[in-house]
Amino acid sequence: MKRIIKANLADYIVKDPELAPTLHKFRSSGKKTFLLTNSAWDYTDAVMKHLLDHALPAYPNWRSYFDIVICAGAKPAFFTDRNPFLEIDAGGNVKGEHKGAFSRNRIYQGGNIHAFEKGVGVRGDHVLYIGDHIYGDMLRAKKSSVWRTAMILQELESELTAVENNKDRLERVEQLERQLVRLDSEISYQQMLLKSLQKLAEQGDPAHAHDPLSHAAPTVEAAKHEAKRRLDELRAALKAAADEAGENDRVIDRAFNPFWGPIFREARENSRFGQQVEDYACVYTSRVSNFLAYSPLRYFRSPRDHMPHELV
Repeated sequence: MKRIIKANLADYIVKDPELAPTLHKFRSSGKKTFLLTNSAWDYTDAVMKHLLDHALPAYPNWRSYFDIVICAGAKPAFFTDRNPFLEIDAGGNVKGEHKGAFSRNRIYQGGNIHAFEKGVGVRGDHVLYIGDHIYGDMLRAKKSSVWRTAMILQELESELTAVENNKDRLERVEQLERQLVRLDSEISYQQMLLKSLQKLAEQGDPAHAHDPLSHAAPTVEAAKHEAKRRLDELRAALKAAADEAGENDRVIDRAFNPFWGPIFREARENSRFGQQVEDYACVYTSRVSNFLAYSPLRYFRSPRDHMPHELV
């Protein structure tokens, strides 16, 4: 497969014209950049040439954008095992095992996170690791280190487009969900009221049931009748709201994907994938070049999480 892709890179890999300026912006602000990929050197070199060679005059080749280049990293083992670093030449031939600090314009292979952090002299949340694989990149990086993580989700752009196209319908679903909660509460109240009236009727004195001077029994019966009528009315409204919400959910799902709907949500909850992204990615975006719109010193703050009882 990779042999076919290498022969027709432009047909398979979209070249982002803002990728090179983004990397240049990182470097100009004093940050060091590294490339860590599972791909072997021959494929890595071909793809990166396609993406970055001749993009900016200040960079003679794609390797100039990075302080460290690591191929065949064997992620997630890079984060969990102690595989040694090897230095290779531009032909992919192994020159020997590498230990210690890393040098620019060298090519490294394999390795592990512990030797990497020792070699660069930086660790923990001073490292922003950008990847696109939830298990090999995000989950393992977060569980095996305290690196900051940024996940690339190409599907995010189409998801946002679907959200915008269905904005009115999504707002209607939120209204219906609030209405369903209110109706449930009102139904519970009417059921409790009906039970109380039933007990009151059962506790009444049967000797006075037909006493024209006693209005208690007719009053209770009238209240019971009204409570039942109101309960039937609320149940009908609940069914209508639930049916409308269900139909809206089905239409919205088909707008995202006809087979599985949104990738981040399953009905009213996060999907398994969406929950993993929330748990293991410090930030997520659709492409690396989106960082170009922000200062390299920007601190991204996530919104406050709320537990259900805090929303009451």
